Amino acid sequence: MPLDWTPFVDVVNRHQRFLLTTHVRPDGDGLGSMLALADTLQQRGKEVQMTVASLLPARYDFLDPVRRIERLVPPGDAYRRAEVVIVLDTGTWNQLGDFGALLRQLPVPRVVIDHHLTQDDLGALQLVDATAEATGRLVFEAITALGGPLAPEAAHALFVAVAMDTGWFRHSNTTPATFALAARLTEAGARPTAAYECLFEQNTLGRLRLMGLVLERLTLSHGGQVAYTEIRRGDYEAAGAVPQDSEDLVNYPRSIGGTEVGLLFLEQPRGGVKVSFRSRARVDVAHLAEQFGGGGHRRASGAILETSLEDARTRVLAAVAAALDASA
Repeated sequence: MPLDWTPFVDVVNRHQRFLLTTHVRPDGDGLGSMLALADTLQQRGKEVQMTVASLLPARYDFLDPVRRIERLVPPGDAYRRAEVVIVLDTGTWNQLGDFGALLRQLPVPRVVIDHHLTQDDLGALQLVDATAEATGRLVFEAITALGGPLAPEAAHALFVAVAMDTGWFRHSNTTPATFALAARLTEAGARPTAAYECLFEQNTLGRLRLMGLVLERLTLSHGGQVAYTEIRRGDYEAAGAVPQDSEDLVNYPRSIGGTEVGLLFLEQPRGGVKVSFRSRARVDVAHLAEQFGGGGHRRASGAILETSLEDARTRVLAAVAAALDASA
């Protein structure tokens, strides 16, 4: 059933100052959705601030060349004038990082626009559709509900959002409606060729070296049905890379023929291990991630374990093996 955007339109019409954010380690969907909505709100005469509680991937600099999105510096006093907070592409506290502490303190209306199954109670108006291929689609619907128009740069940002969350239109969440939306965004000013060149043909040497380490450590288990690899804490400095360079690298384990589940274990600079899960069809990795306090989609999800790399690997592989055995 289509979302009812009437409450969102009402919130926008009744307030002037908006604070937008997305999840830590932001991707193209989170950043593109945030920028497109910000452009639209500003066109309507609203004041908009954007912040994220982590470093921003240089890969997406082309979407925000003047650095309108700021990295949150706790306690975030610069954002306390906001009258409304809009959270995009996540609805869970653990994905907000340090922004979560600020959000708990702000006595203002909150809105979540998201397409993930896993949701916490953020005390927000929840505009969530897990059937949407990207939050970018939902922001397009929100902009349409507001009466538009869709500016060329906003269309470009939304194209990136949809393209990246569908694996450049190759994942199973791509439908005829996805291509129809891509066409509308292109007609409105999106530039697919330029976006592809910026995203996939501007790698740093550090990212390629990090990719080499990931490929070198690829390991198969459970009769070849599981492929996993890892990034250790010291790898970024050794490769001349940054943590944001790990985006998309989880796709390599799942790309091996015969695998059902691909995993990427990432040691975090401040401790703990982030695990990215990818599945072909048999295993619901959102359910797997939820066992470790995470979540996401049936075929793509993530979790953070506050433990050692070895322990995280052992526990996650055991859970994946149990899920595969149960689905056999």
